[in-house]
Amino acid sequence: MTTALNSASSATPDTKAAWGTFIDGEDADTTSLPQFTIPKTELLRRAAEILSPEVGIGTKDGGACLSPDFEFVAAVVGPIGREEYLSALGSFNLEDGFDIIPNFYGMSVDPMQPNRVWFFNRVTATHTGTFMGAEPSGKEIVSPPQVHHLDFDEDGKVREYGFYTADRRQGNTGGLGGAFGFMWAVGKPLPIPECQPYKKSFRFRMLSFVGGFLQKLQKKED
Repeated sequence: MTTALNSASSATPDTKAAWGTFIDGEDADTTSLPQFTIPKTELLRRAAEILSPEVGIGTKDGGACLSPDFEFVAAVVGPIGREEYLSALGSFNLEDGFDIIPNFYGMSVDPMQPNRVWFFNRVTATHTGTFMGAEPSGKEIVSPPQVHHLDFDEDGKVREYGFYTADRRQGNTGGLGGAFGFMWAVGKPLPIPECQPYKKSFRFRMLSFVGGFLQKLQKKED
């Protein structure tokens, strides 16, 4: 994002006008935007520390980086509190079954909510150990791109963490992210709809059919 914003200085007048729609652009007036006690550069440094293998968003430091009122919230899981979050991640033991590379990138501070850091990742992994009864297969796993957020309190503790699939058509986990994606990839999904690839409901399919039929009918009348 920084590279893209810096390139605005050499952009054409028309392009610069388009950059004006970015509230954190190079020439934007940010004085009216909300402010946070931790400076942006320090917040980004703290977020990178939280994501490090030594901290692991609370899973490697015994939850020391998490605030007492911490919540985890994802597309279908949560919100859940601090202890439930740590217990749930510990029970999955993903690292025992997979050689995981998180591949984080694109970190930025939200200008409208300045205690929030956004970032992406594209997880790749190899199935190297037994996981939920599935013997190691050596399968290469590619998750879809996911967008994450970390909310911090004034002491630099994580108050909220969550993530969502950004493009369910990519990867080989059925469009599922997080632990659900690993379960699907090795053929051990939980027997609930949330652990299955997205499928249109009967009502949505019927609505789409009726909408398409009415459009064709309208075209014939025209």
